[in-house]
Amino acid sequence: MTITEYLSKQEPERKKLLSAIHKIITQTNKKAKAEMGEMMGKEMIFYKIDGAFIYALASVKGHMSLHNMVLYGYKPVYEKYSKLFSKAKFQKGCINFKSEEEMPLELVKEFMTECAKASPKYLEMYKARMEKKK
Repeated sequence: MTITEYLSKQEPERKKLLSAIHKIITQTNKKAKAEMGEMMGKEMIFYKIDGAFIYALASVKGHMSLHNMVLYGYKPVYEKYSKLFSKAKFQKGCINFKSEEEMPLELVKEFMTECAKASPKYLEMYKARMEKKK
């Protein structure tokens, strides 16, 4: 399945919101390459930099999710945005939401811009962990 097909299969409100978030991600982090993939048994859009998973966007039965490794690995971003996205449900490395009210697009754009700036720090930590495993 392609990204376009995945988005087109969503309910109209979800399609609109997920498409907008997808566009924000690709515009704020030009290094992130989008592709379809599977995680936790669910098909979703993955965004990778130099082969390293950094974000994912998913639509599941009860909600949508924005998985974000910068959020997981960089505490200042987590602390700031877990307060600003007060209506969404924050997990360690993802934000679960049901509507644009919970994920206002202007705030998503600010958040993803900040994540793009912090992504080199995350990728540095990721690469160091991978080197240790060798």
